[in-house]
Amino acid sequence: MTLEIPGYALRAYALLYTKYGTKRSFTQAVLDWITGNSMKKKIFAVLVRAGWIAKTSRDSYICVNPSKVIKGLLEFKVPAIMPKAEKQYAFTGLSAIEIWSDYCYMLRGVERSPYFIEVMKKDLRYWKDFLSAHSVPWYIKTGSTIGEFVILIPVEHIKAVVHEGMMVEPLVGVMKKAHQNEMYEYAYTYMRKKYGTAAESRKRNI
Repeated sequence: MTLEIPGYALRAYALLYTKYGTKRSFTQAVLDWITGNSMKKKIFAVLVRAGWIAKTSRDSYICVNPSKVIKGLLEFKVPAIMPKAEKQYAFTGLSAIEIWSDYCYMLRGVERSPYFIEVMKKDLRYWKDFLSAHSVPWYIKTGSTIGEFVILIPVEHIKAVVHEGMMVEPLVGVMKKAHQNEMYEYAYTYMRKKYGTAAESRKRNI
């Protein structure tokens, strides 16, 4: 997983890659004459955490190939980070349809990959910080950007069940939404075949 990095770290990576490529290792001493010790440690910590350089030993590093880094920026992070969240949430709307239908209905690609997630209003600050810490762009109720992003939907109450390790809107409501829109007919048919009727789905949710 590759994370976005601030400008100062990007310039440091450019310097390291220009001098050492992806084959030669280096130590933090390479920046001794450029920046102070605390800033040097910060730069290396950011680059390692973000996946732009990798440790090869206790005090040596190597640059990750730029093509791998760039491709990594468009990898889907949200499914991997959401189980780590410490606050209540629920994938909802099109994201819930996608999850319950085992991704037979896909609304995402590397160009645009939205996730719709209900969160408690009182936890909004937590979610802003949580997603920002993982370099995932977020918006409140509406928004869009290149690649992966999250639409946060603040609510007073959340109904959710655990499915595939993630909290998601209960199946009965998801099937109802899919059934009401012919665009999701394939997903609805898939879910009905797998889970049964709405009544049966309600029993499973309980």
